[in-house]
Amino acid sequence: MLLPLLLGLALLAGGRVEAAPPIEVTDDTGVTVRLDKPATRVIALYGAFSELLLALDARELLAARTVADARLPELAGLPAVGTHMRPNVELIVARRPDIVLQLAGRREALLQTEALRGLGVNVLTFEMDSFEKMFAVLEKLGRLTGRERQAAGLLRNWSARLAALRARNAGRKPPRVFYEARYPNLLAAGRGSIVNEIIVAAGGENVVDDDKKLARFNEEALIRANPDAYLIQKGPMNPDPQPLTGRAHYRALRAVRAGRVLVVDESRFARPGPASVEAAEELEKWLHPSDEREKQ
Repeated sequence: MLLPLLLGLALLAGGRVEAAPPIEVTDDTGVTVRLDKPATRVIALYGAFSELLLALDARELLAARTVADARLPELAGLPAVGTHMRPNVELIVARRPDIVLQLAGRREALLQTEALRGLGVNVLTFEMDSFEKMFAVLEKLGRLTGRERQAAGLLRNWSARLAALRARNAGRKPPRVFYEARYPNLLAAGRGSIVNEIIVAAGGENVVDDDKKLARFNEEALIRANPDAYLIQKGPMNPDPQPLTGRAHYRALRAVRAGRVLVVDESRFARPGPASVEAAEELEKWLHPSDEREKQ
């Protein structure tokens, strides 16, 4: 009785039930994926995407994880489908994902992307080497998963916090910062990285002017640059960083003599995601300690 009544009321109102429009998302390589409804099974082959989905309260949509993402307590119980660089195509297909997310860049990972597409799997590839790109990805993930409202709320919050950082740092002389990604065989964060964005948002200036994400940087160039502050990441790329005081050529650096050396968590500073804005806020307090004392 109820169903005929509802249909009759709809007809009397002159209306009809219309299907929701399809969801279309285009990735950074120009590939467009079209879904008839929000995704319910997602596999992220780069941890930052998983963290963004967790921030969107979309944990139940994640159908698998990479080996590296076992470190995230929320994902530890999910089946692993290989690594970011070497995902297992058969395991991914077996999980029947609506969408697979991959990071743009490395050729080896992109070969696996093409293999998945050849098997009919929807794969979207994004780069996230800046706040702007990360925010664009978050908005697209919100659309893909039917969480536009949550994505909009996060974007408002993060954008406002970054705007506050930039306003506070306007007119300041930025301390010159070096970010060590790996030692020995020194690798530094270049200007094409989220690390550079965090440094700039925190009121600093990256002494490395290479546009790549990671730049080889020899000790002679470091001594010439003579940064005011030195950041050392600790994590998979740099698991056991040696103190700068134990490196003979580093002791004369301005940052070392002034005690302006900070060890930071690689996953918070070098991987774009929900922690990136917080990392910039924390770095600002460390780079500009006198301003914090004035507030007290």
